[in-house]
Amino acid sequence: MKKKSLLVETERNRQDLGFGAKLTDRRKRLLKSNGEFNVKRIGQSFEAWLNIYNRFIMMSWKVFFLIVLLVYLLLNLLFALTYYFIGVEHLVGANMTNTHSQFWDAFFFSAQSLTTVGYGRISPDGFAASWVAGIESLVGLMMFAIVTGLLYGRFSRPNPRILFSKNVLIAPYLDTNALMFRMVNERGNQLINMDVSIVFSKIEERDGVSNRRYYGLSLERSKVNFFPTSWTIVHPITEDSPFYNETPTSLAACDAEVLIAIQGVDDTFADSIYVRHSYICDEIIWGAKFTSMVEDDEEESYVLDLRKISDYVQADLNY
Repeated sequence: MKKKSLLVETERNRQDLGFGAKLTDRRKRLLKSNGEFNVKRIGQSFEAWLNIYNRFIMMSWKVFFLIVLLVYLLLNLLFALTYYFIGVEHLVGANMTNTHSQFWDAFFFSAQSLTTVGYGRISPDGFAASWVAGIESLVGLMMFAIVTGLLYGRFSRPNPRILFSKNVLIAPYLDTNALMFRMVNERGNQLINMDVSIVFSKIEERDGVSNRRYYGLSLERSKVNFFPTSWTIVHPITEDSPFYNETPTSLAACDAEVLIAIQGVDDTFADSIYVRHSYICDEIIWGAKFTSMVEDDEEESYVLDLRKISDYVQADLNY
């Protein structure tokens, strides 16, 4: 009996996605709404915390271009001040009319040296100015090589845009009920060999000790070869389902969360893609079913309205 209990416990642990059993704070979800892990690290080494390449690859495009622009301007400002203190008279062709003109000519000469453009109107004269211009050209080459590599990394990184319904539904299904949510590929690229797995997580108390448990959910269909339209993921709530006899109150009491892991292939570049998502108990709607996203019109193609991904109507559950 003890051996059988151990085997059952081992099987449950296999469903653990890696969060462990000790995450029992009912105020926190395991996965953020954007699919990121809700874990904050402390005590890292500075090098591990900095992780520059990963930061530049993962940050938004707006922040990325803003940082590149700021670095570009700061480097130009630094070298312009260097030329200014060396003496703008060592920049042949610079406007020596006033201090303002001298600084801006030094600044724009710096920009030309940093980008290795070199229009020719201004040129360095003397050892110090020539030496600084040579160093600046080297810095410019390194800077643009780094930016080019980061741009390549950002463009080549698989970045699927899969939309999920705002809620997961408990809907009537055949002669029973089922847990359902819907997802769709927002972009026009082709995703193939899509595979989805779902784990139901909740806090259970045994012998006065609260631990988080994980239960894999069987699906009506866990894999599709093509993903051209929306896909409604269905988990039938049968007697052997972890959701059997659960209620909104019981799910709230055990801090239930539905964890979703999706993988597939982007047919355009043959890249593997991975997407994560989760729903907490407050995002589960009981007694509803999704409405169709496909519209009929006079065109030869099917029309898929992505704005309807979360639309549903009330429906009576089977009891």
